[in-house]
Amino acid sequence: MNQTNNSISFFLPTRKGSERVPSKNTRPFAGVKGGLLEIKLKQLLGAQCCREIILSTDDPKSVEIAEGFNRPDKIKIVIRPDSLCLSTTLVQDLINYVPSVVASDHIFWLHVTTPFIGAKDYNLACVEYFKALNDGHDSLMSVSKLQQFLWSKEKGDVINFDRSEILWPNTQDLTPLYEINHAFYISSRSNYIEQKDRIGKNPMLYELTGDQKVDIDWGDDFDLAEVLYQLRHSDR
Repeated sequence: MNQTNNSISFFLPTRKGSERVPSKNTRPFAGVKGGLLEIKLKQLLGAQCCREIILSTDDPKSVEIAEGFNRPDKIKIVIRPDSLCLSTTLVQDLINYVPSVVASDHIFWLHVTTPFIGAKDYNLACVEYFKALNDGHDSLMSVSKLQQFLWSKEKGDVINFDRSEILWPNTQDLTPLYEINHAFYISSRSNYIEQKDRIGKNPMLYELTGDQKVDIDWGDDFDLAEVLYQLRHSDR
């Protein structure tokens, strides 16, 4: 399948009502005035795999940061309805909204809260996505591999091996499970419209490792990621 960056767009949602970490997308981060959003937009502008960045937001500060790049040819700001920016908004409602603001054949949905995933990573994910389509998959989602002892309180037992066979197998012998880490999803616009989903029926699992898995969801996450980011960029 011969695809170009003209067939795929980034979809980047932000909102002003973050409760667990106030203003986490736009507050200063590791000396970067525009915070996580500024970092992410720089990363996306450096990626060659997508033709545009759709910033979907209700946040005036996000708009200000995006406009500061002065790249209207690449960054498209779309003001999202208030009803889709609440803490109670269902992800499903946002999924249903996406194809109304993204016209490309393929949609690369990502978040600003993963500062250690950069342009090269996004380019590689795009390449793997189109390869996956040729191999019979219909979408791609980022995951984190789990190969540890996992206990179900409800079941009162482990859930990923049989203790009647061996009480404590080596962890490397466990069947791995995969956590959907929400760093990104790549899927066709038709999947959004026809299946009402941001993945298809047969997604490729794209494993993230190391720093790539860092996601900022809580205050402690923000503080730790800030220290790590400063260490990683201390010579820049």
